[in-house]
Amino acid sequence: MILIVSGRTDIVAFYSKWFINRYREGFVDVRNPFNPKLVSRINFADVDAILFCTKNPEPILKYLPEIKKPILFHVTLTPYKEDIEPFLPPKSDIIKSIKELSKLIGPDYLTIRYDPVFLSPKYSLSYHKKAFEKMCSLLEGYTSKIIISFLDDYKNVRKNYSYLKYRPFTENDYATIGKSFSASALNHQMTVQTCFEEQDLISYGFIKGECLSHELAYTLTGKKYPDWKARSSGKCHCVKMVDIGAYNTCHHLCRYCYANYDESQIVTNIKNHDDTSSLLIGHLTPDDTIKIRTK
Repeated sequence: MILIVSGRTDIVAFYSKWFINRYREGFVDVRNPFNPKLVSRINFADVDAILFCTKNPEPILKYLPEIKKPILFHVTLTPYKEDIEPFLPPKSDIIKSIKELSKLIGPDYLTIRYDPVFLSPKYSLSYHKKAFEKMCSLLEGYTSKIIISFLDDYKNVRKNYSYLKYRPFTENDYATIGKSFSASALNHQMTVQTCFEEQDLISYGFIKGECLSHELAYTLTGKKYPDWKARSSGKCHCVKMVDIGAYNTCHHLCRYCYANYDESQIVTNIKNHDDTSSLLIGHLTPDDTIKIRTK
């Protein structure tokens, strides 16, 4: 089993102490988001590798030497300001942490996500071209791969249109991004790709790949895994992973977020977090059904 920590919230940024407590204890409990009384118990002895996804790796850096599992990191680094990402640390601090992380795990195990890309009067094509080039120049030698994606039409995205002010992409927009981003990545010894995107940018210099490919998973673990079909209805060929996060629990409150879809629950959920609990939010109750998950 490969854990993803997490696509539902930023465990690294806000719950690193909880995660390392679970790792030390040897297991973690995860509520089923569609059937909350059903709890999966995952023993770390059954975990082959861990993919950490975060916008701020700093809180977990001190704990990484304890983790005796193959680990990968996807760190999202975007060029947006406080109007879009109101509660992120300064980007200069995030870049500093990315460099420290790269020194700990190696650049081949660290992927940067420039994600999501959207266009607006403030965040124009010209803005993105300059921002992407600057990011590549600052991180040259610290990572070898960048993944981008485009803004999806989530309910929360539509609700936050007054902040985002996004407009549709044209074919010329995609071509400009494809050519510019490919050139910047190449100039700084990096590759750039999309994952789970309908728009094909290969002709502009992007490579075709997955967020976590079967080849990399096999290199890390010596095992083969099925596609993550539940995530993508067969459109994505990333390896199957198990998410231990919970929706509506991230403090970043980014305007484009899909995982914070009910902001009325966020404050309540955060208050119900306990670093000593086996669950990310709340505690087990007598009527919970616990099932051991091994794959």
